[in-house]
Amino acid sequence: MILGAIADDLTGATDLALMLTRGGMRVLQVVGVPPAGTRFGDADAVVVSLKSRTVPAAEAQSMSVAAAEVLLANGADQIMFKYCSTFDSTDAGNIGPVIDALLALLGESRTLACPAFPANQRTVYKGHLFVGDALLSDSPMRDHPLTPMRDANLVRVLGRQTARPVALIDHDTVRQGEEAVRHRLDALDGIAIVDAITDQDLRTIGHAASALRLITGGSGIAMGLPEAYLRQGLLTPVQSGTRLSAPPGRGAVLAGSCSAATRRQIEFARAQGVPALKLEADQIAEGRITVEDAAAFAEQQDSALAPLIYSSADPDIVRAAQERLGVGQAGELVEQFMGQLAVALTRHGFTRLLVAGGETSGAVIRDLGVTSLQIGPEIDPGVPWTLSTGHGPQLALALKSGNFGTDDFFLKAWSKLQ
Repeated sequence: MILGAIADDLTGATDLALMLTRGGMRVLQVVGVPPAGTRFGDADAVVVSLKSRTVPAAEAQSMSVAAAEVLLANGADQIMFKYCSTFDSTDAGNIGPVIDALLALLGESRTLACPAFPANQRTVYKGHLFVGDALLSDSPMRDHPLTPMRDANLVRVLGRQTARPVALIDHDTVRQGEEAVRHRLDALDGIAIVDAITDQDLRTIGHAASALRLITGGSGIAMGLPEAYLRQGLLTPVQSGTRLSAPPGRGAVLAGSCSAATRRQIEFARAQGVPALKLEADQIAEGRITVEDAAAFAEQQDSALAPLIYSSADPDIVRAAQERLGVGQAGELVEQFMGQLAVALTRHGFTRLLVAGGETSGAVIRDLGVTSLQIGPEIDPGVPWTLSTGHGPQLALALKSGNFGTDDFFLKAWSKLQ
């Protein structure tokens, strides 16, 4: 193994696995901390997907270190900590604490942090994270129900999460090329936020960082890694497949994300005639809708369009539900419902599921008992189809970060399957 990666949610892991696969690496994605002694065959990279983004910081550190220990035992030369391209966290963590724990495990004192993903309009300039043309703090992420991001200055944000020095390698340095970035990294003590506004910037950073034991960021930071490994003679690239042979059966969309992108995708799908059922946390809490009710709705649709079952709502509606039910309880009710619904749908002959939202995807995968995923064709930047492997029914799964995908995502995704 060349690279062992740890992602703080499921969709982020899939996003990273896709990036590495496109670079010619043999990639395995596994769900949850692998048991000690696990072996991963001939994989060049293993991506471990955790559910650690919003758990207490100490818990996130513990599971991340446990995953890293298994990866290192399998010979990983480099560890990557992958988090969202919108740097989802709070002043208490979890990005800074996990970086600290991984550096301590590796006996290292330096790393970089770069969440940029220009293909999805996430860029970092002068240490500030932009979503499109807006600062992160002016984007819809400022109203995220669990990790509201109200400061776009990542040096400040990370500085509140770690006692280590946090520096900036700005775009002027990145434009000078790989050697200039490597020189700054070699002199570093602590963590460097690194600017990136283009894919070429990310390749430059990936090449410069290839000697670091730990790298951290969004999936974009991995863009330059396969080429760097190839130049070092570590990698024999393989050609990734462009299509996925999906099991026969029906398809459905389960959307739990409240991001602006997912809400647009829902409205677009409904406008195109997709049969849709909206779930509300209050309905679930009061037993006014059951899992079997929702599964029956999906089964009864005659439309050629895959039915959509969603809980996504505007921030004001989400806040109102949180006030009535509690911040954690409202989200957990919906996640548990979606996970159980996915299981019920498989009993009704559904074998192709498109799931929107990292927390929702995590619940679905957990309840389905999926332990590993084969990466398939890309639908939109950062979102591939996958095929479940291991025990249980074989399923085609598209696990989408709430912020990713074009407005027509819920309709066009199915054309990528055979």
